Amino acid sequence: MKFRSDPSAIRGSIAPAITPFTADGAVDHDSLRTLIRFQLESGSHGISLGGSTGEPSAQSVSERIAGMRTAVEEIGDRVPFLPGTGSHKLDETLELTAAAAELGADAALVITPYYARPTQEALYQWYATVAREFPDLPIVAYNVPSRTAVDIAPETVKRLFTDFENFVGVKETTKDFEHFSRVLHACGRSLLVWSGIELLCLPLLALGGAGFVSAVANLAPGAVARMYELWEAGDFDGARDIHYRLHPLVDLLFVETNPAPAKWVLHQQGRIASSHVRPPLTSPTDAGLSKIRALLREGGDLTQQIGAAQ
Repeated sequence: MKFRSDPSAIRGSIAPAITPFTADGAVDHDSLRTLIRFQLESGSHGISLGGSTGEPSAQSVSERIAGMRTAVEEIGDRVPFLPGTGSHKLDETLELTAAAAELGADAALVITPYYARPTQEALYQWYATVAREFPDLPIVAYNVPSRTAVDIAPETVKRLFTDFENFVGVKETTKDFEHFSRVLHACGRSLLVWSGIELLCLPLLALGGAGFVSAVANLAPGAVARMYELWEAGDFDGARDIHYRLHPLVDLLFVETNPAPAKWVLHQQGRIASSHVRPPLTSPTDAGLSKIRALLREGGDLTQQIGAAQ
């Protein structure tokens, strides 16, 4: 938890790890350890687990906590760990966040409650409750309206950022790039903003973003981390080159519902023991696999690129 006291150090490529399952559907902790080692060896600047890519809504609270424990054991203090601890239920969110705090997470990534479509005042009260309950744990809102049917407004982010010292940032997973700018304009550059939209990761850095939580880091962690490092070093052309080269892998991720395509690729590469996804998701169809294979041929070289180890 060495980054907990200075969340501003949580920058760069924060890889949102998938949750591997065995062929019969159990959480595969051995494969999870392998994936985390792969991320660390490839130079990822942080690890997340339990965001959308990790299939959290298909897991029990105890399974999610066990996954966090495995991740903490592998990561140690080498890079920041930002587990997803949100749910559509407040009691589950508080239980998961408490476990993250106890296990030594550096911050908690809390999704906006899904399905209920709360008002902005209700969203404020939701995050205020979490922030008050865990005053020593940095809280990051996870805004993903395509999955939750609600969008946390810049003004609501500003209220939370003003009222709670431990509300430190937001992962913005919206294709409305104007929204990114309005959030930073409302709150100031000290708010930490990460992009969860793959093709907006690099553009966000120009606005003052802290980095990205990009699912494509599951397949090409070295390249994604290197893109951030090149930008920070002032090599903008080099960063843009990686951005455009990542396009085929980004398209691959969403041939069918994420993370099924990524799991199929990782299984083919021998990084996980099974490509199983839990219902309501299914493994890629034959038509989907045809597209996935074509895109992998186009951009697969980046899956072999290893960045600087932490």
